[in-house]
Amino acid sequence: MPLETPLLIGCDFSSAPTRRKPIVLACGTCTNGRVQLAKLERFESLDAFEAWLQQTASWLGVFDFPFGLPRELVEHLGWSLAWPALMAHYAALSRADIRQAFAAFCDARPAGAKFAHRATDEPAGSSPSMKWVNPPVAYMLHAGVPRLLAAGVHLPGLHDGDIRRVALEGYPGLLAREVLGGRSYKSDDKAKQTPERLIARKDLITALENGQTRLGLRLKVSHAQRDALADDASGDSLDAVLCLMQAAWAQRQGAPRYGLPLEMDPLEGWIVTA
Repeated sequence: MPLETPLLIGCDFSSAPTRRKPIVLACGTCTNGRVQLAKLERFESLDAFEAWLQQTASWLGVFDFPFGLPRELVEHLGWSLAWPALMAHYAALSRADIRQAFAAFCDARPAGAKFAHRATDEPAGSSPSMKWVNPPVAYMLHAGVPRLLAAGVHLPGLHDGDIRRVALEGYPGLLAREVLGGRSYKSDDKAKQTPERLIARKDLITALENGQTRLGLRLKVSHAQRDALADDASGDSLDAVLCLMQAAWAQRQGAPRYGLPLEMDPLEGWIVTA
């Protein structure tokens, strides 16, 4: 019998959360293809996020940070090709160490091909997980994955843990682009929080409510929740909800892989729904 995972989580992550830019969790459930948003939680520190992870309640979560590094990069650096040992080594590095190693790798490569990519990056349209600026996803991996491992959660295809708490890598931009194309819907820069981006957020929410994505799921929110998602011009709340939708899709695919492809590289990981 598969274990029930009634609580679904979508996480918009920050490697340096603050009151102004917290980690946002969208918590909900999925019944008959309808994803009910229960609440949004915010964590202003990594310690608060870590404390939440340590709870033993059952959940299936999709987290917006990379779970692996490009194989090409790891081989070039001579780091371990076994995921658990690689993550232990990576966690022991400082951010300065990471930046220095990755910058040296990029400096030795031709313009237009500076970064190494994971196999999942192209289908997902995501930034390479070795990027340390705009967005600093390499630091997000450094802050996020060790905390998942310390909490003992299960990472399908990468690490066996407590199968009542399942963590998958997600990417909200993948689902947002399906609806909006190239339209921007968010910005942390106040000057760029325009009426056009507000309209895009409202269009995205409406599409999710109407089930107008290939996930085949409908979002259910109250009027107040809908307004709150639209009014968050940073897009963090909406990104957490996009990850929640991906978590609901993964739940429907079921254990043991939750929709991850069989050919997934066990060193690099995979973005769910890509």
